[in-house]
Amino acid sequence: MKTVSNCVEDILIAQPYLEEALSRNIINFSALAIELTEPISKMLKKEVKPGAIMMALRRYNPPVALTNSIKMKKVIQNLGDITVRSNLTDFTVKNSETLIHNHAQLLQKINEESKLFYTFTRGIHESNIIVSSSLNDYVNTHFKNEIFIAIQEGLTAISISLPEDNSKIAGLYYHFFKRLAWEGVVLYEVISTTNEFTILVEEEYVDNAFLAIKRFKN
Repeated sequence: MKTVSNCVEDILIAQPYLEEALSRNIINFSALAIELTEPISKMLKKEVKPGAIMMALRRYNPPVALTNSIKMKKVIQNLGDITVRSNLTDFTVKNSETLIHNHAQLLQKINEESKLFYTFTRGIHESNIIVSSSLNDYVNTHFKNEIFIAIQEGLTAISISLPEDNSKIAGLYYHFFKRLAWEGVVLYEVISTTNEFTILVEEEYVDNAFLAIKRFKN
Protein backbone atom coordinates (compact mmCIF):
# COMPACT_ATOMS: atom_id res chain seq x y z
CA MET A 1 0.00 0.00 0.00
CA LYS A 2 1.36 3.40 -0.99
CA THR A 3 2.30 5.74 1.83
CA VAL A 4 2.93 9.47 2.19
CA SER A 5 6.68 8.75 2.16
CA ASN A 6 6.34 6.84 -1.13
CA CYS A 7 4.50 9.78 -2.69
CA VAL A 8 7.10 12.27 -1.47
CA GLU A 9 9.87 10.11 -2.93
CA ASP A 10 8.08 9.83 -6.30
CA ILE A 11 7.63 13.60 -6.51
CA LEU A 12 11.23 14.43 -5.54
CA ILE A 13 12.76 11.87 -7.91
CA ALA A 14 10.72 13.38 -10.75
CA GLN A 15 12.01 16.86 -9.84
CA PRO A 16 15.78 16.56 -9.27
CA TYR A 17 16.29 20.31 -8.76
CA LEU A 18 13.75 20.26 -5.96
CA GLU A 19 15.46 17.22 -4.47
CA GLU A 20 18.82 19.00 -4.64
CA ALA A 21 17.46 22.14 -2.97
CA LEU A 22 15.91 20.01 -0.24
CA SER A 23 19.18 18.18 0.45
CA ARG A 24 20.96 21.56 0.75
CA ASN A 25 18.41 22.81 3.30
CA ILE A 26 17.46 25.84 1.24
CA ILE A 27 13.73 25.01 1.11
CA ASN A 28 11.16 25.74 3.82
CA PHE A 29 9.81 22.32 4.80
CA SER A 30 6.52 23.71 6.06
CA ALA A 31 5.83 25.69 2.88
CA LEU A 32 6.77 22.75 0.66
CA ALA A 33 4.56 20.40 2.68
CA ILE A 34 1.59 22.71 2.15
CA GLU A 35 2.39 22.90 -1.58
CA LEU A 36 2.43 19.09 -1.82
CA THR A 37 -0.73 18.51 0.19
CA GLU A 38 -3.11 18.57 -2.78
CA PRO A 39 -1.08 16.39 -5.20
CA ILE A 40 -0.28 13.78 -2.53
CA SER A 41 -3.92 13.70 -1.39
CA LYS A 42 -4.90 12.97 -5.00
CA MET A 43 -2.24 10.27 -5.28
CA LEU A 44 -3.50 8.53 -2.13
CA LYS A 45 -7.17 9.37 -2.84
CA LYS A 46 -7.67 10.62 0.68
CA GLU A 47 -7.02 13.77 2.70
CA VAL A 48 -3.44 14.14 3.91
CA LYS A 49 -2.30 16.64 6.54
CA PRO A 50 0.71 18.92 5.84
CA GLY A 51 2.29 17.70 9.08
CA ALA A 52 2.54 14.13 7.76
CA ILE A 53 4.13 15.38 4.55
CA MET A 54 6.61 17.55 6.43
CA MET A 55 7.62 14.53 8.51
CA ALA A 56 8.20 12.51 5.34
CA LEU A 57 10.27 15.35 3.84
CA ARG A 58 12.52 15.50 6.90
CA ARG A 59 13.06 11.73 6.81
CA TYR A 60 13.69 11.61 3.07
CA ASN A 61 17.07 10.31 1.93
CA PRO A 62 17.97 10.54 -1.78
CA PRO A 63 18.13 7.00 -3.26
CA VAL A 64 21.83 7.16 -4.14
CA ALA A 65 24.16 4.39 -3.06
CA LEU A 66 27.00 5.41 -0.76
CA THR A 67 29.58 3.70 -2.97
CA ASN A 68 28.47 5.71 -6.01
CA SER A 69 28.65 8.91 -3.95
CA ILE A 70 32.24 8.14 -2.97
CA LYS A 71 33.15 7.35 -6.59
CA MET A 72 31.51 10.58 -7.76
CA LYS A 73 33.61 12.68 -5.38
CA LYS A 74 36.76 10.92 -6.57
CA VAL A 75 35.94 11.54 -10.23
CA ILE A 76 35.20 15.23 -9.60
CA GLN A 77 38.50 15.62 -7.74
CA ASN A 78 40.35 14.12 -10.72
CA LEU A 79 38.77 16.19 -13.48
CA GLY A 80 41.37 17.44 -15.94
CA ASP A 81 42.13 20.78 -17.56
CA ILE A 82 39.46 23.08 -18.95
CA THR A 83 40.07 24.15 -22.55
CA VAL A 84 38.27 27.01 -24.31
CA ARG A 85 38.10 27.44 -28.09
CA SER A 86 36.23 30.40 -29.56
CA ASN A 87 35.20 31.57 -33.06
CA LEU A 88 33.47 28.33 -34.04
CA THR A 89 30.62 27.63 -36.45
CA ASP A 90 28.10 24.81 -36.23
CA PHE A 91 26.72 23.55 -39.55
CA THR A 92 23.71 21.22 -39.39
CA VAL A 93 23.41 19.38 -42.69
CA LYS A 94 20.76 16.97 -43.96
CA ASN A 95 22.21 13.51 -44.57
CA SER A 96 22.69 12.65 -48.24
CA GLU A 97 24.56 10.23 -50.51
CA THR A 98 27.19 12.89 -51.26
CA LEU A 99 27.75 14.15 -47.70
CA ILE A 100 30.49 11.65 -46.81
CA HIS A 101 32.41 12.44 -50.02
CA ASN A 102 32.28 16.18 -49.31
CA HIS A 103 33.17 15.53 -45.71
CA ALA A 104 36.29 13.62 -46.84
CA GLN A 105 37.42 16.73 -48.72
CA LEU A 106 36.92 18.82 -45.61
CA LEU A 107 39.03 16.36 -43.58
CA GLN A 108 41.84 16.70 -46.09
CA LYS A 109 41.72 20.48 -45.73
CA ILE A 110 41.74 20.23 -41.92
CA ASN A 111 44.75 17.88 -41.97
CA GLU A 112 46.73 20.65 -43.61
CA GLU A 113 46.15 22.94 -40.59
CA SER A 114 46.49 21.07 -37.31
CA LYS A 115 45.42 23.97 -35.08
CA LEU A 116 41.88 24.10 -36.44
CA PHE A 117 38.95 22.96 -34.29
CA TYR A 118 36.78 20.26 -35.82
CA THR A 119 34.12 17.74 -34.80
CA PHE A 120 31.67 15.72 -36.84
CA THR A 121 28.56 13.90 -35.59
CA ARG A 122 26.29 11.86 -37.84
CA GLY A 123 22.71 11.28 -36.73
CA ILE A 124 19.91 9.35 -38.37
CA HIS A 125 18.61 12.23 -40.48
CA GLU A 126 21.18 14.99 -40.08
CA SER A 127 24.83 15.61 -39.30
CA ASN A 128 26.69 18.32 -37.43
CA ILE A 129 29.98 19.80 -38.52
CA ILE A 130 31.62 22.13 -36.03
CA VAL A 131 34.73 23.92 -37.26
CA SER A 132 36.82 27.01 -36.72
CA SER A 133 35.06 29.94 -38.37
CA SER A 134 38.06 30.48 -40.66
CA LEU A 135 36.74 27.47 -42.62
CA ASN A 136 33.26 28.90 -43.18
CA ASP A 137 33.89 29.87 -46.81
CA TYR A 138 35.44 26.47 -47.54
CA VAL A 139 32.44 24.62 -46.08
CA ASN A 140 29.93 26.82 -47.88
CA THR A 141 31.75 26.26 -51.19
CA HIS A 142 32.34 22.50 -50.96
CA PHE A 143 28.93 21.75 -49.45
CA LYS A 144 26.96 24.05 -51.76
CA ASN A 145 24.89 21.13 -53.08
CA GLU A 146 23.99 19.91 -49.58
CA ILE A 147 20.91 21.04 -47.65
CA PHE A 148 21.82 23.16 -44.63
CA ILE A 149 19.25 22.89 -41.85
CA ALA A 150 20.95 25.42 -39.58
CA ILE A 151 24.15 27.47 -39.40
CA GLN A 152 25.24 29.10 -36.16
CA GLU A 153 28.36 31.27 -35.93
CA GLY A 154 30.06 32.89 -32.94
CA LEU A 155 30.14 29.78 -30.77
CA THR A 156 32.64 28.80 -28.08
CA ALA A 157 33.58 25.27 -27.05
CA ILE A 158 34.47 24.56 -23.41
CA SER A 159 36.05 21.14 -22.91
CA ILE A 160 37.07 19.27 -19.78
CA SER A 161 39.06 16.05 -19.54
CA LEU A 162 37.44 13.23 -17.57
CA PRO A 163 39.13 10.45 -15.57
CA GLU A 164 39.33 7.08 -17.30
CA ASP A 165 36.71 5.45 -15.04
CA ASN A 166 34.10 8.18 -15.59
CA SER A 167 31.87 5.90 -17.68
CA LYS A 168 31.20 3.74 -14.61
CA ILE A 169 29.81 6.59 -12.50
CA ALA A 170 26.05 7.09 -12.54
CA GLY A 171 24.92 10.71 -12.69
CA LEU A 172 28.16 12.45 -13.66
CA TYR A 173 26.66 14.26 -16.65
CA TYR A 174 23.56 15.09 -14.63
CA HIS A 175 25.72 17.03 -12.17
CA PHE A 176 27.34 18.94 -15.07
CA PHE A 177 23.99 19.85 -16.59
CA LYS A 178 22.49 20.72 -13.20
CA ARG A 179 25.29 23.14 -12.42
CA LEU A 180 25.02 24.79 -15.84
CA ALA A 181 21.25 25.09 -15.51
CA TRP A 182 21.54 26.69 -12.07
CA GLU A 183 23.83 29.30 -13.64
CA GLY A 184 21.29 29.97 -16.42
CA VAL A 185 23.54 28.63 -19.18
CA VAL A 186 21.77 27.63 -22.40
CA LEU A 187 23.64 24.85 -24.21
CA TYR A 188 23.74 25.05 -28.00
CA GLU A 189 25.45 21.69 -28.45
CA VAL A 190 26.98 18.91 -26.38
CA ILE A 191 29.86 16.75 -27.59
CA SER A 192 31.12 13.77 -25.65
CA THR A 193 33.87 11.22 -26.16
CA THR A 194 34.91 8.52 -23.72
CA ASN A 195 37.21 10.75 -21.66
CA GLU A 196 36.26 14.25 -22.77
CA PHE A 197 33.16 16.38 -22.35
CA THR A 198 32.53 19.50 -24.44
CA ILE A 199 29.73 22.03 -24.42
CA LEU A 200 29.10 24.58 -27.15
CA VAL A 201 27.59 27.90 -26.10
CA GLU A 202 26.83 31.25 -27.64
CA GLU A 203 29.01 34.22 -26.68
CA GLU A 204 26.65 35.62 -24.05
CA TYR A 205 26.92 32.42 -21.98
CA VAL A 206 30.69 31.83 -22.18
CA ASP A 207 31.69 33.47 -18.89
CA ASN A 208 28.92 31.85 -16.84
CA ALA A 209 29.55 28.45 -18.43
CA PHE A 210 33.27 28.58 -17.73
CA LEU A 211 32.75 29.66 -14.11
CA ALA A 212 30.09 26.96 -13.59
CA ILE A 213 32.42 24.20 -14.78
CA LYS A 214 35.35 25.63 -12.81
CA ARG A 215 33.26 25.73 -9.62
CA PHE A 216 32.03 22.21 -10.26
CA LYS A 217 35.61 21.03 -10.65
CA ASN A 218 36.77 22.84 -7.49
